[in-house]
Amino acid sequence: MKNRAFYLLLLLSLPLDALLAQSEGGGSNYFIYGLVAVAIILFLGLVVQVSDNLLAIEAKRVGADKPGTNFSIFPRLNELLAPKAPAYTEGLPVIRTQRGFDIKLEGEASKTIDSSVQANTFAVQPANFHGMSPIPKVEVEPGQNVKAGDVLFYDKRYPEIKYVAPVSGEVMAVNRGEKRAIKDVVILADKNIQYREIPAFNLENGSREELVKFLAEYGGWSLIVQRPFDVVPELSDVPRDIFISTFDSAPLAPDLDFVVEGRGDNFQKGLDVLKKLTPGKIYLGLDARDEKAPIAAFAQAQGVEKYWFNGKHPVGNVGIQIHHINPIRPQDKVWVLNVQDVITLGALFAERRFNAERVVALTGAELKQPAYVRTYLGANIGELIKNNLKNDHVRLISGDVLSGKTKSEADFLNFHDDQITVIEEGDDFVLFGWLMPRFVPSASPALPSYLFPNIQFKANTNTNGEERAFVVTGQYEAVLPMDIYPQHLFKAILANDFEKMEGLGIHELSEEDVALCEFVCTSKQPLQEILREGLDTVHEQS
Repeated sequence: MKNRAFYLLLLLSLPLDALLAQSEGGGSNYFIYGLVAVAIILFLGLVVQVSDNLLAIEAKRVGADKPGTNFSIFPRLNELLAPKAPAYTEGLPVIRTQRGFDIKLEGEASKTIDSSVQANTFAVQPANFHGMSPIPKVEVEPGQNVKAGDVLFYDKRYPEIKYVAPVSGEVMAVNRGEKRAIKDVVILADKNIQYREIPAFNLENGSREELVKFLAEYGGWSLIVQRPFDVVPELSDVPRDIFISTFDSAPLAPDLDFVVEGRGDNFQKGLDVLKKLTPGKIYLGLDARDEKAPIAAFAQAQGVEKYWFNGKHPVGNVGIQIHHINPIRPQDKVWVLNVQDVITLGALFAERRFNAERVVALTGAELKQPAYVRTYLGANIGELIKNNLKNDHVRLISGDVLSGKTKSEADFLNFHDDQITVIEEGDDFVLFGWLMPRFVPSASPALPSYLFPNIQFKANTNTNGEERAFVVTGQYEAVLPMDIYPQHLFKAILANDFEKMEGLGIHELSEEDVALCEFVCTSKQPLQEILREGLDTVHEQS
């Protein structure tokens, strides 16, 4: 805009005598008229440009510049080229992410509940909660009987926040790991679950302080994850906003429309509870990728501000949605919950019990029958996949293939996971490595699979390469739909440069957000592990 103004003033400052001299030679005033017309057009263009900028500034000042809206006088190019939004969005703007990559894998769970699958043992694992002391205060001992909702342990630094049993039964073990850290508290479940009686709470008339104490005492507070750092918030923390994603775009992720069926009332009750905990807003991220509308429990949720999203993975990640709706600044605290945790939160008030029921997707090409099962939080993985494996040479994952954690059959689902993925253990040697033209999931156009984006692949754990020099490739930026320079951030973490970490946006990221960057990484760097080290460093310093 400054260049335009300079040329306009230069044109208007031309001496009239010079213009007349140009016209005398030709005996015509057309040249003068042309220059005057050009000057007028440039001047009007300058006025429009300034007006357009002032309109955008004013919209931002009054808070009207919501994601997906355009306060410019002119339409954006992506608005002109974007496909028509589905009718069910009801005219609300659709946020379309341009970057990302969908990994199509075999082994998607069929939309049925396999009632023959039952887990008998369950566990709560302190390591699932970032920032918790490795040796919390355990309130139970082996042989003791507990009810669902009874206290199992608490962090010695924050004794008011209780971590409770997901089921009733006998405490089988309190297992310890390295340096005597508590690994898990294991419960052999009763056939008929008994629940700790929870007193009624008047949500309309109760104060926020009373609600916080209630949630901390009866297990509801541990369901909340605070960003940045992915920690359980302290009781004094007040979130700027609360974010919930109602769909998951990760490979073989469960269909949350199917998961929430029949439990919509508890989901809405959970939203009502969360509304009392923040002076800000509750943002609901809705799926606009398909022609079919989301389930009414999501699309017709009350007391929330809805945003529609369309794009490739990781568009379903709540971190990506936060970035496009209202990004996290260093001084901000926002809360996030997954759908089934919101349902459990609602059940505390609607049913007056800690109902940790979970619908879990059993996925992966190495399962005989991928399906959904109805179980409880922290179920034993081996019991859920019993007699369902095609062979024993497999990798068991709590979560999805990108951000999940490796488990054994003796282990348990992590606290916030609702998916088990079983894939082939890729420990075989491949002749000539990546040079061989093979059909493997890849975002690189160098492989033939890039030309067939809808083909489903049978995944294995081969990395197709080894760790190399950490070079700048631009691969991360191509799949991360955020205004962040991830490679510069990772190098700042490795250099332990605290100021650069903050300046490059570490507060906005969680491990799942960079999992796809790790998948496409030519250097084979453990990016999620690096990010967690950086988050822990910044958390300790803050």
